[in-house]
Amino acid sequence: MRRLASLLAISAALQLTFAPLAAQAETIALGMPTPRPAVTSPASKGMVAAANPLAVEAGLRVLRDGGSAVDAAVAIQAVLGLVEPQSSGLGGGAFLVFYDAKTGKVTAYDGREKAPSGAGPDMFLGADGKPLSFVTALLSGRSTGVPGAVAMLSMAQKEHGKVAWNTLFKDAEKLADDGFVVSPRLAGMINSTRAPQPSQPDAVKYFTKPDGTRYQAGDVLKNPAYAETVRKIAAEGPSALLEGPIAQAIVDRLHEGDLPSSITLEDLKTYKPRSGDALCRPWKVYTVCVPNPQSSGLAVIQALRMLEHTDIGKRGPTDPVAWTLLAQAERVMYADRDRYVGDPDFVTVPVDGLLDPQYVAERAKLITTTAGAPPPFGLPKGAPKVGVDKTQEPGGTTHFVVVDPQGNVVSMTTTVESLFGNGRMVGGFFLNNQLTDFSFSPKEKDGAPAANAIAAGKRPRSSMAPIIVLDKKGKFLAAVGSPGGNAILSYNLKAMVGVFYWGLNMQQAVSLPNVVARGETYSGDADLFGPEMLAALNARGVNIKVGQIEGSGLQGVIVRPGAMLEGGADPRREGVAKGL
Repeated sequence: MRRLASLLAISAALQLTFAPLAAQAETIALGMPTPRPAVTSPASKGMVAAANPLAVEAGLRVLRDGGSAVDAAVAIQAVLGLVEPQSSGLGGGAFLVFYDAKTGKVTAYDGREKAPSGAGPDMFLGADGKPLSFVTALLSGRSTGVPGAVAMLSMAQKEHGKVAWNTLFKDAEKLADDGFVVSPRLAGMINSTRAPQPSQPDAVKYFTKPDGTRYQAGDVLKNPAYAETVRKIAAEGPSALLEGPIAQAIVDRLHEGDLPSSITLEDLKTYKPRSGDALCRPWKVYTVCVPNPQSSGLAVIQALRMLEHTDIGKRGPTDPVAWTLLAQAERVMYADRDRYVGDPDFVTVPVDGLLDPQYVAERAKLITTTAGAPPPFGLPKGAPKVGVDKTQEPGGTTHFVVVDPQGNVVSMTTTVESLFGNGRMVGGFFLNNQLTDFSFSPKEKDGAPAANAIAAGKRPRSSMAPIIVLDKKGKFLAAVGSPGGNAILSYNLKAMVGVFYWGLNMQQAVSLPNVVARGETYSGDADLFGPEMLAALNARGVNIKVGQIEGSGLQGVIVRPGAMLEGGADPRREGVAKGL
């Protein structure tokens, strides 16, 4: 993740917001990214917030042409898969939460990848019975799950689309044929030596110019194979990807190498996305809606409800106690999430127990103003006996929000897992490495499998947690989400706290420093916190080291009085929020 180049004193707006708190608590100035103004637009016109301006423009075009929020989501994903291939794509998966303005209903769509029918619990174990190294597993054919993002978008678009499916890929097709300007972030990933994928044969071939040098920021990159793929998807729907020549190419590519996949054409053809009522729970005077497990959205709800038992709302981001409370809530949240969340078709996830008010209140007692030992996992009602989780989850993901002129809303997080997935390409797009989101160690010494253990046909646990918030009347109020691997939950929680506890506008909230606390490990945006805040946090046991950064990519939209939409895009990435 690129280091933030410009750090300024906290904005005047933040200082004014928290001036009354100075007498109540120690306040410390924060460094902040270069301030962006809050983006506003009349709700009757709509808004798009996404991680690349080209994707934002594609979504806005669809809205201008009369398309719905879901229609725009299809176009946005198609463009992101081209211009931000390190994060998401046609070969990956996604979760989408949709608010229907007419009915007030919130629906969750699950396009998470599935393990092939030939997958087994020892898939990521070596000949010695020990887990493979993460890089070895990542680069192997075994790391790829059956992709689900396109099938999921097709399902949602059939139910909530207003324009023809085959009109939604024009921007992606044109950009792939004519070429697009390589952004600084993509150039940094192309030329990265920190991850193994850019040095893999398919990535080297794609990202090397005719003169033998790598593409740099400002160069124009064409991808005719991607253009042909989206033309086929536009004409045939998801079957263009999951059946026929492209499906065969996926199977063939994944069967190559020392650790080949067991994936078959039948695995691809029989993939089905899921849909159903979103997981919605009351919080303060609001209702928070997220996807159901195997998404980890329930953990964010749990953390928000635990924080109701603290005084974080009387503090603000210039108060080190506030950040300590946030960090300790995260530790409790992760302790429970890591233990219990997995694919509900294979393991009992005690959703009601984890969110039970009495259980939440008990867990909230572990949130202290000084850090101690890592909190243990809890024992909610309905908890199954499951083993220790050893999942590793890097963060190659993206998020976007769409509000259409009719008030329908999409909050969608989408991914190929790691940087450029597993580095293998077919049809101009990268294949995912989602199966490395499983716990590599299938059983612990007591014989109990982890909730996120590998199994045939199982979907790996995901930290992706797109959020929609409803007001006390059940109307859309806000949407937020982020990429970031297992840190997604911390990023989303920070943004929600910033808006709903600390009274920030959406742009200020997503721009705040991040703190990620899980088990014994703390990480954060050291430069943004600044030396005084770091010293204050370290004194409380929240040990963030100088030089650390957190690469969130938050996008958010909220409805303000006067039916105005207010958007925010994370300055750590290249995204924008823009209204019609």
